[in-house]
Amino acid sequence: MPRLSLFAGLLAGLAFVSAAPAWAGDKVLIVVSGEGRDQGKTRPGFEMDEFAQAYLIFRDNGLEVEVASPRGGRVEADKYDAKEPFNARLLADPQAQRLLADTRATAGLRAQDYAAVYVVGGKGAMFDLPADPALGSLIAAVYERGGVVSAVCHGPAALVGVRLADGRALAAGRAMTGFSNEEETVFGKRWAKQYPFQLEDALRERGARWSEAALMMPHVVVDGRLVTGQNPYSTPGVAEAVVAALGRTPVARTPWRDEKTMQLVRQRLAGDASAEQRLAQAPQDYHAQLIGLLGYYQLQTAQAQPQVRDALSIMQLAEPHMPEPQLRLGMAEAHLRLQQREPARRLVAAVLESHPDMAEAKQLMERIGN
Repeated sequence: MPRLSLFAGLLAGLAFVSAAPAWAGDKVLIVVSGEGRDQGKTRPGFEMDEFAQAYLIFRDNGLEVEVASPRGGRVEADKYDAKEPFNARLLADPQAQRLLADTRATAGLRAQDYAAVYVVGGKGAMFDLPADPALGSLIAAVYERGGVVSAVCHGPAALVGVRLADGRALAAGRAMTGFSNEEETVFGKRWAKQYPFQLEDALRERGARWSEAALMMPHVVVDGRLVTGQNPYSTPGVAEAVVAALGRTPVARTPWRDEKTMQLVRQRLAGDASAEQRLAQAPQDYHAQLIGLLGYYQLQTAQAQPQVRDALSIMQLAEPHMPEPQLRLGMAEAHLRLQQREPARRLVAAVLESHPDMAEAKQLMERIGN
């Protein structure tokens, strides 16, 4: 699944958060998994999109950045699109490349050196981060000294075992999010069986007040100095919430393509009739394939008719720009679930006209019936 954005008004709830104490300076520690091998093929690592977007936002807002992993040294990201503007910019940044080539080992770090910790996700984070006692102690100490603790996607796995000085779990009673069980069911099939725990379940068990958005939609939760994001598309929102929690106003910037894409989807679902026109007028500004995949996968997990209608609306937005038979079959399936047999039949017939031997289309047509 590709990656996404920042919600309008996200930072409004941060007005009560005071700036980080002076002793912490303006340094953010980015923590990544060191598990990765072969671009995630033989062992999952961290998500470069989640690293790159946050790193650039931190640096553009004048924050110093250090990078750490449990063992230190070079770390490897899972496969990613090097042509995405944020990744291309990161790859051209010599300092960022040095930091990733020689990460600091968590055991050698001091909490007083950091105003904030940001934990990057990726499936590797489920393995080495919660098993690192030095990292858990560091996160607790940064938080108790008045710093900001943040994590995105699978990154909150590093927070599951964190306990404060009074013995309470950091998560207890706190509003939080992370990669949801629903998202894990769809996208975590290869590695999820090996996880030491399911992230959502573990945080709920420790008393977190869990919330989540629809599958793969951006969702950022701010609870004082604790900031969590649900999935990769929540990364810019998490990073800018950290900047705001450190007492700074995030600098204005042009949203990345995936951010604009998710904003467009949200506007479409809110009934904005101009969303389709904006996509048609400037398709290069949006990621139509992401829109199509988002609707298609949301349909797979939809339980109620409103969810089916939303998934169909998203797929319909993408369909003129994504002539994939699988997408049209997804739309037909949604129509069928909504008891709309005629539009379902037309879509499947169109697929069979161009792909007469497509077994899945034939089976769906049989289900639609006469």
